[in-house]
This record gives sequence, C-alpha cells and structure tokens, in this order.
Amino acid sequence: MQEWIIAMLVISVLLVVRDMAKTILSGRNGEIREMLPLEENHPQKEKVQRYAASFQKLADTFYGMPYRKDYLSSGQVEAIVRDTCDRVCSRCYQREICWGEQAGNMYQGAETMIRAMEDGEEETIQKVKSDWMSVCSRFLQFYETMNDGFSRERQNLVWDNRMIESRLAVAQQLTEISKIMEMVAGDLYDIAQAEPKFTEELRKSLKKRHIILRQVWVMDKVEGRRQVFLNMRARSGQCISMNEVAQLLSRECGTAMAPISGSRCIVNGEYHTVHFVEDVSYQVLYGVAKLTKEREKVSGDNYICRQEEEGRFVMCLSDGMGSGMEACRESEVVVELLEQFMESGFSQETAAKMVNSALVLKGQEGMFSTVDICAVDLYTGICNFLKAGASATFIKRDHWVEAIASESLAAGLVQQLDFETSSRKLYHGDYLIMMTDGVLDALPVEREEETMKEIIMDVHEETPKEMSRGILERVLGYSDYCARDDMTVLVAGLWKK
Repeated sequence: MQEWIIAMLVISVLLVVRDMAKTILSGRNGEIREMLPLEENHPQKEKVQRYAASFQKLADTFYGMPYRKDYLSSGQVEAIVRDTCDRVCSRCYQREICWGEQAGNMYQGAETMIRAMEDGEEETIQKVKSDWMSVCSRFLQFYETMNDGFSRERQNLVWDNRMIESRLAVAQQLTEISKIMEMVAGDLYDIAQAEPKFTEELRKSLKKRHIILRQVWVMDKVEGRRQVFLNMRARSGQCISMNEVAQLLSRECGTAMAPISGSRCIVNGEYHTVHFVEDVSYQVLYGVAKLTKEREKVSGDNYICRQEEEGRFVMCLSDGMGSGMEACRESEVVVELLEQFMESGFSQETAAKMVNSALVLKGQEGMFSTVDICAVDLYTGICNFLKAGASATFIKRDHWVEAIASESLAAGLVQQLDFETSSRKLYHGDYLIMMTDGVLDALPVEREEETMKEIIMDVHEETPKEMSRGILERVLGYSDYCARDDMTVLVAGLWKK
C-alpha cells in the first residue's frame, strides 16, 4: 500500500515538473529564458488542472466506498448462528423443537448474546447464559462454539476497518496532491513580465552599480505581496552584494524587498535569476530548554524551528509515546515529515493530515505522537495553532498570560483525526511558550495551567533561551528536581523590525 502511494506521488510530481519545464525552463542552470503568453486559459495550465481533477476524482471514488464499522452486520451475526447450529445442533435430538417451533426465540437469544459480547456487557451475557441454559442441553458447547465464531468475525472486522482506514488515507493523500497541483498551476502561470517602465527604471539604477539586467518578472498574488525575479549579472570583474541589489529594488518598488532565504550572496559575471520578496514586518528569536527522563539516555521529544520563504516562522514540537530511543524515533519521524511537507509549500493543517495518514498507513502498534504547531505570519503577526494530543501553549504579553489548550487525540491513532486549530494576533514583545506534557504533569494536579501561568509571570528573563531555562528550573522545583518524564520548553519572542 505504501509503495503505491509513493509511486502516485512521484508520478504527480514528474507530470508537474515536465509541464513546468516545457513552459518556462530552458538553457543551462534552469534559467528563465522565455515566457509563453500567460492568459487565464493557458493550455498548459489547463492540462495541469486536468491532472489535479483526475486525482480528485480518484479520491472521491475511495471516499464513496463503505466506511468503518463498529459492529458486526446482521449477515455476519446470522452466519455465526448458522455455523454454530451446524456444528453443535445437527446431531442433537432437540433440534426439531429448538429450530422448528422455537426458531425465532432461539435466533433472537443467540443474537442478543452476540451483541452483548460486542458491547462487553457481562451482566447481559450472564443473563442470556442463564436463559439459554434452561432450554439447551448442550449450552456450554453451543456458547463456546459461538464465541469462537464471534472472535473470528470480530477479528475480520478489525482487519476490514484497518483496510478502510488505509483506503481513506490514500484518498486523503490523493486529495492533497490534487490541491497542490492546483496551487502549482496557479502560481506557475501567475508569473508575468514586468511593465516596461518599471523594468527600464530598474535597469538604469542597477547599471549605475555595474549590474546588467536582462529580464524582470513579477508575481503579485500572495495576499498582495510583491514577488520579483531578476535575471542579471555583474560587469566583468565586479562582485556586488545581493543586499545592495535589494536596496535598489526596494527603492523602485516603494516597499522593502529582500532575497529569499538561500539565495546567492553576490552578483557575479554570470547570468542568474534571483527571487526577491516583500520583506517581513517582524523578526523572531527562539530558545529551548530540554531535560531527559531519569534513567533514560535519549529524550522522546523533538522539535523544529524554521522561517519559510512565504514569510512564515514555524515551530513544531512532538512528544513520542513513552520514553527512550523508540519514543525519540517516533517524534523524530513526525517533525521531519512536517518539516518536509511545509518546506514544500503545504499548509500546516495539510502537512499534519499527511503525517497522520503516514502514521496510520504504517500501522505499527503504538506508533503515535503528539503534534503541536505554531505558525507565525511575519507580515501580519497572526499566529495559527494546530494541536493533536499536545499540551497547552502559552502567550505572554506584558503582565498577562493566555493558554491555548487542546483535547484532541495524538497523530497516528485514527485516520479521521480532528486537529484543533485556533488563531491569535501577536504584537511586538510577545512571547510564545510551547511545552511537552512532561512539563505540565510535574505541576499540581488540576491546577497545571494556572500554576504555569504564575511561573511564566514570575520569569523576568527577556531572551527566549534564558526564559525557557527559567521556566524549566521553576517547574523542577515542584517535582523535587526529578524529571519523571521527558521535558521540553520552547520559547519564541516576536519583535518589530
């Protein structure tokens, strides 16, 4: 099953890349050389959209199939009763009486017993046993045989539900592939050549700094934020800082522009295309304090903190079930997959769904971890929270602390997992404080969040690193400085640029 999903993902990526290459890319080093007319009904855009529609149609086919069942069907119950009768009652002298005149009552009693087994209602089971014992001379044999049949059908139901969950996981993967392809189709063909006047003014400004500008493309799509692609080189023997180019571009655009993360640092004598985006309004610093459970060598907690090209700062924290190396591997898989998906452009909710599907498909017993994501838009200061089985996250602002709590299940337990999401507006000087359950569990029972708020208000360190250490030290004071579980405190501070 997993191999099939991977194959589908690879095929979809190859199809998209092929069409991108045909339309936009040519020459060495993947430089942008020529753009086709970019109207709304561009034939290549429509082709990619058809691919997306095909994947969505296939996903809808899977979604239309039967969903998981929690109880045996009437047909399965009837099969259990019939098989039991054939094996036990066929040679009984009372067969004609029990399954002749009293057939309705006998079947109803057998069905009642099976349903009681399903619900685990011991009282009902004992009552049905008593009633059956009074009319059946082979009651014990009948009950044991029916219980064996029930156990087999129940196990089949478990496996059927596992297959259904795998099918739903595949359907969800296909849906997300379709969405990504739609997004790629939109982004790919929203790039357009810059207006001649803007290009000429920028060319003159760059020429004064010994930079030759060959082509300019713009993409004004993401919430009105401008993106500019410059194909340029420096005059022979010259090396110009990319920050200086960004300053000149900012002056022409009328807004602060910056090269995307990972861009070239200088402009040299070879033509290269550099991607510039509107600069963000906020900057983030973060720090972490960790402590491993007593008598364990490895922490089961893992985290990532990264700033993405779209001007989003993301923090992910995961707590693997249990402790030690196995828990570490579980949470490590979660954070690595989340990082890869979000780096590829998936939203945090889509990335979390894909990770949950991967864990469900893996099907390893006990393979589940908490998912805790905070994603801050560095343009607006809006922070989106997503939680699955995770501890509360706290926001500190001046003399006030707010808790963002969750009651959802951990990832990997069920396919249709309801992630809890919420949003908050952050301001200059605010702090985000994330932690694993080992931290809150060390505090007084039923007062964990209130006590943590008091601790956060009592910590006066300003740097995120020192604040995380201060919080962890105070928490340890409630547990006699003994870590009874893995403990991780992750703090991020937000400031205006």
